[in-house]
Amino acid sequence: MSTTPKPDAADGIAPGGATRGSDRPTFWGRLTHAGPYRAVTDFVFASTRRQFILLAALPIVWVLFAHLGPILQMIRVSFLDSYPPAVGYTPQFTLDNWASFFKESIFIKPFFRTLMFSLSLTFATLVLIYPVAYFLARHVKRDNQMLLLLMLLIPFWVGEIVRTYAIMILLGNTGAVNLILKTLGLIDRPIPFMFTGFSLSFGIVYLTSLYMLMPLYSALEKIPPTYTEAAADLGAGAWTRFRRVTLPLSLEGISSGCTLVFLISTGLYATPILLGGPSTTLFSQTIAGFFHVAGDKWPTGAAFSTIMLLTALILSGTFMKLIGSLTRGPQK
Repeated sequence: MSTTPKPDAADGIAPGGATRGSDRPTFWGRLTHAGPYRAVTDFVFASTRRQFILLAALPIVWVLFAHLGPILQMIRVSFLDSYPPAVGYTPQFTLDNWASFFKESIFIKPFFRTLMFSLSLTFATLVLIYPVAYFLARHVKRDNQMLLLLMLLIPFWVGEIVRTYAIMILLGNTGAVNLILKTLGLIDRPIPFMFTGFSLSFGIVYLTSLYMLMPLYSALEKIPPTYTEAAADLGAGAWTRFRRVTLPLSLEGISSGCTLVFLISTGLYATPILLGGPSTTLFSQTIAGFFHVAGDKWPTGAAFSTIMLLTALILSGTFMKLIGSLTRGPQK
């Protein structure tokens, strides 16, 4: 008595690449049994290193050309005396663009103002957002966490400019804040919130809060509740449990969130223009001024951009290394 091959229940293909109810192999069946296909797959999957190269090739190319490439080009331009080059002129190598930053005090002041401003706002964002992330991760039922996260993410579905204009409407002389204060009888005339350090700080904290919230929530959500329960059983109070258990275990989220907020705040441009005033000029506005004039000033702007980038990266790397040492604890 003859028997027919049993079909594969997973994909409906019989041994040899035939479809159900047919002895004729499919296209994919013929392809997988072809000699060239077998040779290529055997070569690629022969080692984990080749598999990694195959999977990482496209991301590495993207990072090199879309991220690292523009930065390297900016650094190259910073050492030229003119860019874009004029017809018939070959740009020359020079260090004057870098030296001009240290020669003129008018550039030093907004540079350090930006660093101090970003550091203080990063700390303020951490203090304001940490309780929100803690409540969301530790006191909200898991079934409701995604819903609340979605509600917090909705304002960030629109662009930075739209959210900045929303803040202008909120803090304006006829905005919601002044109208509420006037209705309550607390003020007789509008408070000039706009174009001050307060409006700029409020705007930057609002715009960067999401980048602080997500790393903190991720770190806090991973802490097993049994850790704090065990500390409570040993007699630790609420503050001791937070200081000795929760805070150390959330340092990774603090490091990631603070690094993101600091790097983003040092490079914001549109928000300082719309919300800030003459006394709150940041270094990004100084840099932009060089790109709004003739081409011979572009290398100076590139040099200043590189100085800010390197400084921000050094400070961020130092901070992350410090947090990493605290996370690992003292070496024995």
